[in-house]
Amino acid sequence: MNRQEKAQIIEQFHEKAARANIAVVTDFKGMTVEEMTDLRAKCFEVGVDFQVVKNTLARLALKDTDHGELSEQLKDNCAFALGYEDPVALAKVLTDFAKTSKQFELKFGCLEGKYLDADGIKELSKMPSKPELLSSVLGTMQAVPRNFVSLFANIERKFLYALVAIKDQKEQGEAA
Repeated sequence: MNRQEKAQIIEQFHEKAARANIAVVTDFKGMTVEEMTDLRAKCFEVGVDFQVVKNTLARLALKDTDHGELSEQLKDNCAFALGYEDPVALAKVLTDFAKTSKQFELKFGCLEGKYLDADGIKELSKMPSKPELLSSVLGTMQAVPRNFVSLFANIERKFLYALVAIKDQKEQGEAA
């Protein structure tokens, strides 16, 4: 690989890392091509870039990004997962894949400038995803007007029952 190709890789990876709100470093040593292809496909489905980059190039590319502190810990074989939208989705995909693959391992990561160890990434994967949170908020927002309408419907219903009872009482009093 010549100097120009390296500069291009650094530039492309720097751009991706600067846009990403989460970066996770993984170990892929011993994985088969099929496993790597499967992992990349799963990452692609949730909008995550999964890329193998040489450590020296990654160190240069991560400078001046939120994930710069990761560059100090890069050792051995490293692959990077970069997420742009939903950090929980990235954590879930990687954690689920780590459960099924014996060679794949989560090392560490960085979420919006804050360092995460492997346990932190696993804890992040247990959180509800962005769509789940949005549906929960929407359900709560819809519950307030629905309960308000039900409250007034119950008041009207009880008032109607009271009027019917008074009417029945008067009719019984007139009949007697």
